Amino acid sequence: MRLGNFSVSLAVKDLAVSRAFYEKLGFRAIGGDAAQNWLILQNETSTIGLFQGMFDKNLLTFNPGWDRNASPLADFDDVRELQRTLQARGLTLASAADEASTGPASLMLIDPDGNPILIDQHVPKPAR
Repeated sequence: MRLGNFSVSLAVKDLAVSRAFYEKLGFRAIGGDAAQNWLILQNETSTIGLFQGMFDKNLLTFNPGWDRNASPLADFDDVRELQRTLQARGLTLASAADEASTGPASLMLIDPDGNPILIDQHVPKPAR
């Protein structure tokens, strides 16, 4: 099962303050929109998302179909395939992707300790 590019999505109180803090750790903004209260930052192989007012808790985030630079991949496991596998393995989803869709979609599940895991696909289903 290929979950895709990994990042931690942080629920922040003040985007500008958090950005300044992580920039002091060597992160730099590579995407997002501060006017919409979200930014994606990287430091070598580490990626974090800063999200003000969008999530209640920090999230583990996987992006099927993207490499670490948010460039589309030709071959990957579609979120709907991942969803069927997770459900077949007995996992309960907090939210599910529309099985009838073929474009971007997401699902969410919660680990045993209450940590949300978002599988968020931004590209169409791969052609096979």
